[in-house]
Amino acid sequence: MITLHEEVGDLPERPDRGERAERWAKTMAGFTTTGGLRTAHDQSRQRIGTVAPWRREDRELEEARQLAPGATRALGAGNRARPEPPDAYRTCFERDRDRILHSTAFRRLAGKTQVFVFPADHQRTRLTHALEVAQVACAIARSLRLNASLTEAIALGHDCGHGPGGHASEDAFSPYLADGFDHAVFGADVTLVPLNLTTEVLDGVRNHSWSRPAPATPEGEVVSWADRIAYVCHDFEDAVHAGIVSPAELPAAVRRSCGESRPRQIGTFVSGLVEASLVAGAVGMPAELADALAEFRAFNHERIYLRPESLAQADAVISVLRCLVDHLVAHPDQIPQDPPGRPSTPVVPAAVAYAAAMTDRYAFGLAVHDAGWPEDRLPVAAGLADGRGRREAAADSLRASR
Repeated sequence: MITLHEEVGDLPERPDRGERAERWAKTMAGFTTTGGLRTAHDQSRQRIGTVAPWRREDRELEEARQLAPGATRALGAGNRARPEPPDAYRTCFERDRDRILHSTAFRRLAGKTQVFVFPADHQRTRLTHALEVAQVACAIARSLRLNASLTEAIALGHDCGHGPGGHASEDAFSPYLADGFDHAVFGADVTLVPLNLTTEVLDGVRNHSWSRPAPATPEGEVVSWADRIAYVCHDFEDAVHAGIVSPAELPAAVRRSCGESRPRQIGTFVSGLVEASLVAGAVGMPAELADALAEFRAFNHERIYLRPESLAQADAVISVLRCLVDHLVAHPDQIPQDPPGRPSTPVVPAAVAYAAAMTDRYAFGLAVHDAGWPEDRLPVAAGLADGRGRREAAADSLRASR
């Protein structure tokens, strides 16, 4: 039970850090029970009983029994570019999920743009987007008796190939590469390669965009739908909170189909997709509901992504990132070297890979500090009323990081 002070005057003059630190220090090694086991809490009474371990092989058999006929089965260590022994307890797709979750590339998504650069406290980043996609995708996968661990791994990793500044980074980097820069392909073929993920996860990441070939697994198809459902709904919500659009402005067909709030919208699209997929035996959405999602997305494109302020933000991102790549190409000694034993990457692709891995703040800061980019030409959050203040705050943040 927490006791709150009724008046500010009741607060102690200075917190007793010594007593709190002493209590914390006593937990350092945990607590020893009569049987010699260490527990996290003193006098822990929780018991699980004596059970046989639920090993990976047992769980693979359980998956085979419970999953849909067309679901992807985990088997041993999985199909990987570099063979490795299987884990004793985790399936191959669970290992992939864990590797992505603990990777530097995944953590960096916290500092990468979803829609607004230098987002306000409650606006999405690429990281929160990935987490929301994973929740939507896993809800669908479990309902369809698909492999939820594979689905989650693809969803968490699907945007790890994104550069700083959102989709504008693709336009910034494409001229430097013979095949252009596609965040989905780059994520699977460059960013996530060191993790030695299974081919099924990499395929789902590589082909999650609707403009790419269809994924090789139904779990990959689920993530493609979950990605679109999530970003259409949450990008609209962020724009509403920023005062850019209002729920009443949504097309009438969209409001009739899925309402004006994100919970109702996501719930409608997910349940509609699940019900239609169960009937059809394939992953898809009823035509009428898919049309509503398409109209919703088109509304976002017109009113959010293609607004003059958004286009100005994109132009600023493209300019600063190209300045950074040009600087790195001219100063290849500033590009981290490939690990020993790995073939050396040519300087231009190496410069792009280095810049693409950066967070917004790091990339823009490097452009200012090392490449001489003017601070007053940094990208600003598109169309927010406090855009000038946000630019000044961003510049202060970059100066503080020197």
